[in-house]
Amino acid sequence: MSRPLNVSNVQRWWAAYAMLPCGLGHDVTFEVIGGRFSAVTPGTVPGDAQVLPGVVLPGFANAHSHAFHRALRGRTHDGGGTFWTWRERMYAVAAQLDPDSYLALATATFAEMALAGITAVGEFHYLHHAPGGVPYEDPNAMGEALRQGAADAGIRLTLLDTCYVAGGLSAAGHSPLAAMQLRFGDGHADRWARRVQDLKESAGMRVGVAVHSVRAVPRDQLGVVAAVAAGRPLHVHVSEQPAENQACQWFYGLTPTALLDDEGLLGPATSAVHATHLSEADIAMLGRTRTTVCLCPTTERDLADGIGPARRLSDAGAPLSLGSDQHAVIDLLLEARALEMDERLGSLQRGRFRPDELLAAATAHESLGWDDAGRLDVGARADLVAVRLDSCRTAGSAPEQIMLSASGCDVDTVVVDGAVVVSEGQHLLGNIGTLLQKAIQPLWESS
Repeated sequence: MSRPLNVSNVQRWWAAYAMLPCGLGHDVTFEVIGGRFSAVTPGTVPGDAQVLPGVVLPGFANAHSHAFHRALRGRTHDGGGTFWTWRERMYAVAAQLDPDSYLALATATFAEMALAGITAVGEFHYLHHAPGGVPYEDPNAMGEALRQGAADAGIRLTLLDTCYVAGGLSAAGHSPLAAMQLRFGDGHADRWARRVQDLKESAGMRVGVAVHSVRAVPRDQLGVVAAVAAGRPLHVHVSEQPAENQACQWFYGLTPTALLDDEGLLGPATSAVHATHLSEADIAMLGRTRTTVCLCPTTERDLADGIGPARRLSDAGAPLSLGSDQHAVIDLLLEARALEMDERLGSLQRGRFRPDELLAAATAHESLGWDDAGRLDVGARADLVAVRLDSCRTAGSAPEQIMLSASGCDVDTVVVDGAVVVSEGQHLLGNIGTLLQKAIQPLWESS
C-alpha cells in the first residue's frame, strides 16, 4: 500500500514557456519531490507555485573544464602567440596553486558557471601534486578541493581524473615530463590507477577518468586507463592541434583517433574533446563507435585552433556536447550558438543545427555520467534554468529560438536537484566577481 503524499515536501514552480522533451510547452507547472520532477504539467495556472520568468530550459552540462585556467582570462593576448606560447602562461599559473588556493579559485569558477545556467561540470583534472611532483599528504588533495568547490557553488561535479605521464610526442617517441609538468604526473599509468582508486563518489560527485592526450600517455599504458574507465565516463583531448596529428603519425603510423580505437578507448562512454583536425576516416570511426565529441568553440577560437567538423560528426552518429575548457568565456548559450555560427562560416549555409539540437548539446549530461539529468521530465533530476525574454538581448525573441539570442547574462533562476542556487541573477554565495578577483589576483602577484 502506498503512503499518502506529504504535500509539505512538494516544491512547485510555474513557467509560461518551457522546453520539454516533446517541444515547447506553455503554462507549465513543475512539481518536485526529493530533488526530482514528480510532475511536469502544461496548460496550468500558477496557483501557489513560484513563477519563473521567461522560458525554462533543462540545466546545462559543461562537459569540459579546466577550473584553474579561469585565471588566464584577459592575460594571454599580448603579442598574439600560439597555443604553445599560451601553454607557458598556463604552466605559470599552475605553479602557484595549492589545495587552499585551488579551492578558492574552483569555488568562484564553478559559481560563475552556475550563474550561466550550468548545473553539472566535467572537470578534466590533471593538477594533482605539489610543485616538483611531490604528492600531498592526501594524494588526492587537489581533487578534493574541486569536490568541495563544486559543492559550495551548488553544482554537480564529474571529476575526470587525468592520466598524464609523458611530456610530449615527436617522431623519436615520448619525452619525459618537463619540470613544470611534474605535478601533473604519477610517473606511470599504474601509479595513477592506484591513486584514482582512492577517490570516492558522493551525492554530488561522479568519478570519471581521462587520458590527457596521445602525446601524454604512451600507447603501452592506454590499456591501464581503459581498464580503470570500465563503467565510468572517459574523456580525452583528440586532435586539437595539427602538430599532435603529425607526431602521432610519425611515431605510431596512426591518427590519434585510430590509435585510441585500436586500444579500445572509443565508445559510448568516451568523449573526444575538441576533435578539430580529423580525417574522414576519423569522423566515421567516432560515429561508428558512438563516441561523444565535446566541442569548445570559444576556446578553439581563442587559441586559434580551428573549426571542428561538427555537422559531419553528428551526421556520422557521434553525439555532441559542449565545454568552456579554458574559460575565455563561461556561457553554454554562447558555446551552443557558436556551434551553429562556426558551421555557417565554414559552409556558407544557415540552419546547420536546429535550436533543439543546440539545446541537446548544451544539456548532454550523459557524457558526464549523470544519465538522469538534462531533461524536464518526470523522474529526472530537478534542474531548471529560467532565461529571461525581456532583456535587451532577448526582447522580441520567440521562446523556441532562445538558444540563438540569449547569453548567460539573461539567466535569472537556476535550480539544481531542487535547490535554488541562483535567484534573480544572483548566486547564493553573493558577488561572484569579488570571489574571482580574490582568488585570481594573488596568483599573478606571485608569478
